[in-house]
Amino acid sequence: MSNPINIEIHNVVETFTHLGPNGTAIPLPVNDSFWEKLATGGFDSLGSGRLVSTYDFKADWNNWEMHPEGEELVVLLSGAMDFVLAVDDHEKVVALQNPGQFLVVPRGIWHTANIAQEALALFITQGENTQHRAR
Repeated sequence: MSNPINIEIHNVVETFTHLGPNGTAIPLPVNDSFWEKLATGGFDSLGSGRLVSTYDFKADWNNWEMHPEGEELVVLLSGAMDFVLAVDDHEKVVALQNPGQFLVVPRGIWHTANIAQEALALFITQGENTQHRAR
């Protein structure tokens, strides 16, 4: 007798996913304690990996961020946004204007975004040791 397979349907806005280095995909419900748990190491038991997440943006980002451990994939799902990358002492702007367009933010590059039209984006991020600074 085989074990039944439990397949659940999730909503990418309400449930993020941790992609582990050994091929795991663990759903993480986004609730009131999610960000505090993430910031304080509450998910450390998952080990290294990438976080698949979505964000709905209505305004420009108020900070810069940088991921030293890996590249970040950003996929525009709706709206329009301009990614600003700090490259060689200048800012490079990459416009995402059509759903389905994406960019790969190189590891170690500071980046932020300006929102041209309310936007929904999907991110796949190697988040370990992520850094932030005021814009």
